[in-house]
Amino acid sequence: MFGNAPKALWSRYCPPDAENRIALACRALLVERDGAEGPERILLETGIGLFFPPALRARFGVVESQHVLLASLAELGLSDGDITHVVLSHLHFDHAGGLLAEHVEGAAPRLLFPNARFVVSETALDRARHPHARDRASFIPELPRLLEESGRLHVIAGRAAADPLLPALRFHYSDGHTPGLMLTEVVGGDGQSSVIFLGDLVPGTPWVHLPMTMGYDRYPELLIDEKTALLGDLSARQTWLFYTHDSEIAMSRVARNSDGRMTPVEPQRQVVRMPL
Repeated sequence: MFGNAPKALWSRYCPPDAENRIALACRALLVERDGAEGPERILLETGIGLFFPPALRARFGVVESQHVLLASLAELGLSDGDITHVVLSHLHFDHAGGLLAEHVEGAAPRLLFPNARFVVSETALDRARHPHARDRASFIPELPRLLEESGRLHVIAGRAAADPLLPALRFHYSDGHTPGLMLTEVVGGDGQSSVIFLGDLVPGTPWVHLPMTMGYDRYPELLIDEKTALLGDLSARQTWLFYTHDSEIAMSRVARNSDGRMTPVEPQRQVVRMPL
């Protein structure tokens, strides 16, 4: 998770356990808005879910015994059938595995969210269809086909910053982690306030530090350049950053400290409801 940074450095941020593991979240963001055709419930990512068979679940340290996203929706009085859109930054298993029902031995993978449109960038979808040997294990082989066969797959072509289907959202793109990573910015009613779902470009507060990258990143130097440009813009606009993998902090703003280093500010451990 920290690329070539030495353990003596990264362990200050994320102390490892006896097996050298660190705690990571797979956090999703629910956006509720009034759309042209009625209420919209837009889910940004779905976490890892429970699609792994038990052996792989143990290998990757998935400690929950239930599909946490479904349980979280139930706490809000919702089910996966109430979601109108699922927007995916990319199709790695820890971001898109929650699209699938819990693993049942001998049963084929099955999509959840029966009424949702599935939104993904053209490049990210192509990467999932044709992964490189280096990142093939990060994808769910059956998922692109299941999304296509649903008849509800909505592909964002090129690097479009907006889409008529989702007028409250702006899209930013990054290729440093994986080609076609799509970062979704949720814009408030005033057209100014916003929250951005940063996916694996900045998976948590330790990675706000510009040189910090992950061993999973395909092109670390490109990622640092992308992160530098985007965080500079977000800092100037006082945008909220939403972190998918940070086990302690759900959201913060970002600013430069006196040394010029990018630093999280106004950290929020949990965000239950936030009007925009």
